[in-house]
Amino acid sequence: MSPKELLYIEDALGHAQFLTTQCQEAIQNLQDSDLKNYAQQMVDKHKQIFNRFYQLV
Repeated sequence: MSPKELLYIEDALGHAQFLTTQCQEAIQNLQDSDLKNYAQQMVDKHKQIFNRFYQLV
């Protein structure tokens, strides 16, 4: 894997981690249980994406 490709993966990991954190913070602030469930699904999805990219390294 080229250094440039590694940088792309590093960037994608950072984005997935950021989105996971943002969704977790949203869960803390939401009142509606349906929205909380949806945000939790997004947390799980972004964690999956993070793990897939991490396995490429």
